[in-house]
Amino acid sequence: MPNIDDKTLNRIADALDRLSPKDAALPSLEGASAFIWHVEPDHLIPISHVNHIKIDLLQGIDHVRDILVKNTEQFAKGFPANNALLWGARGMGKSSLVKAIHATMKNIILIEIHREDIPSLPRLLEIIRESKKLCILFCDDLSFDHDDGAYKSLKAVLEGGIEGRPENVIFYATSNRRHLMPRDMMENERGSAINPSEATEEKVSLSDRFGLWLGFHSCNQDDYLSMIDGYLEHYNIDADRSTVHAEALTWSRTRGARSGRVAFQYLQDLAGRLGVKLNK
Repeated sequence: MPNIDDKTLNRIADALDRLSPKDAALPSLEGASAFIWHVEPDHLIPISHVNHIKIDLLQGIDHVRDILVKNTEQFAKGFPANNALLWGARGMGKSSLVKAIHATMKNIILIEIHREDIPSLPRLLEIIRESKKLCILFCDDLSFDHDDGAYKSLKAVLEGGIEGRPENVIFYATSNRRHLMPRDMMENERGSAINPSEATEEKVSLSDRFGLWLGFHSCNQDDYLSMIDGYLEHYNIDADRSTVHAEALTWSRTRGARSGRVAFQYLQDLAGRLGVKLNK
């Protein structure tokens, strides 16, 4: 075997080093107060302006609002706080409340994760753990369908894993379903299982990982009209209240619901007809 001098060995080592893949730097939580998590490859997209409304404009949800504000304040001060599941009627301000609370907190980062990226949660939590920054991990419209095993990953991350949830992160999720799964999915599991009660407990145990269950219910007429009045005042829209109320009620009937979302949709229509711009 021919002798190879040190210079040749060093050149070979340098060439191999250039060919070998470099360790990718962990995504950074610097430079913004909000991010969106994406995978393949893992990266955090900074959001310079979060689309939120003032918390005072959220009408008809005073009780759940106060609970979530208090929970978030505890977390911001370094005290124990619970993961929260905001569930219930569409358009009643579940995701708006999370974003509105974040806007009032100066030392908390908001990170949105899409439902389909739930299996990547352990990797994201490692980034948050290393950063030492306080983070609200937010998943909007969280639910699971048939043959979807991602809920098991979420269960382990929330409370069941060996490491547990990092102290500098809290998980807030919104859903139209209290137990995050359709009723027929739970019934099918119960009917096909050897022990029906154990099958049901397996499904329900995911929502049990959330210490706070905050229910959002359809609003009554008075709350709906209070939302309309709040928007009129906030955006300085000068219009006859009795006329506006009559139109707003008609608008809600055409949509079969009264909610904050429906109220704002009516306001946008009214502002457009009056030629008024809705400044952010």
